[in-house]
Amino acid sequence: MTFSTADLCDANTDNVKILEMNLSSYGAKEGFCGQIVTIKLDEDNRGLVAMLRDEEGQGKVAVVDVEQKFCAVVGDNLMGFAAKNGWEGIIINGYVRDTKITKTIDAGLFALGTCPKRSTKISPCTKSTTLHFGNIDFKEGEWVYADEDGVIVSCDALTLE
Repeated sequence: MTFSTADLCDANTDNVKILEMNLSSYGAKEGFCGQIVTIKLDEDNRGLVAMLRDEEGQGKVAVVDVEQKFCAVVGDNLMGFAAKNGWEGIIINGYVRDTKITKTIDAGLFALGTCPKRSTKISPCTKSTTLHFGNIDFKEGEWVYADEDGVIVSCDALTLE
């Protein structure tokens, strides 16, 4: 699907929420969309590793909240899992690393920035919960669209009509 978040916002003014924070792109896909799958981390990315490695991601986007903690929860290995299992992309309220490699992997990756420090193993994750960051809620099963202009969320799949 070819889309522009700007065009989708224009065509669906009353049906979109706009993420009010700037994220940068660190994946090969500059734009991606799909149904939201949520996961909340406390620096421990083992739940995210298992999800990207073991679950089919076709038509889905992983939305990850690590509360902006300064450690990388995604790098080249996790991006490889995501691409292998068909995930459209990953959106992180946090940081990534190995970006020279992640930018070559065929999946989308948006994050606050980079950090060379890997995540620590502190506590388990929470999956399929509503996440709140950037002044919007990310709910499991809703739709997210991301490109160079920003990130938008809708309860339903969007069209340009």
